[in-house]
Amino acid sequence: MSSYPPFGLDKSRFDQATFSGRFRHFLDVVDPRSLFTSDKRLNECKQLLDDYKNGSLTTPASNEELWKAKKVVQAILHPDTGEKILMPFRMSGFVPFGSPILAGLLIPNQSLARIVFWQWFNQSHNAGVNYANRNASRPTPTSKFIQGYIGAVTSAVGIATGLNILLNRAKSLPPAQRLLIQRFIPTPAVGSEPKENSGSPK
Repeated sequence: MSSYPPFGLDKSRFDQATFSGRFRHFLDVVDPRSLFTSDKRLNECKQLLDDYKNGSLTTPASNEELWKAKKVVQAILHPDTGEKILMPFRMSGFVPFGSPILAGLLIPNQSLARIVFWQWFNQSHNAGVNYANRNASRPTPTSKFIQGYIGAVTSAVGIATGLNILLNRAKSLPPAQRLLIQRFIPTPAVGSEPKENSGSPK
């Protein structure tokens, strides 16, 4: 079977009825190579898809060309506004921009200031991603986004600092066990984001 099935503007290249198809679709969405796409290449891909949609292709385009063009356009342009999404907030920027933040969250023996900084930075990045990829076809009041952001930052910082304070007071714990527990503290703090940060922007 060809890796490029018959093209469709409203279809996925991979079978969404199977786990492997959904997994490959996700890998395709977060592929960081699209971050290096030039404006010229983006315009060519957009024009190709527009011509296909309008039935005005001057020369036949292969399924491979059309799928690749769709991948580029979907990775860079917002589907509702047609505007370019800033690199750090694209789905394709998930690994290169998210990994340093994850590393910062997992640094052991951090000061209170550093804990606050990394939790704030993480939630700010999440808010940017959620806003940049929002459903723009349904206008949402700016106050809703601000409420979600403030709620996410407050929740994450409160949980992370609170758990660290409790851990520091547990003097009876062996150093190795204390370090192990400390590594997992960012998990519940980051886990508070879907309810607060994602809920409002999306």
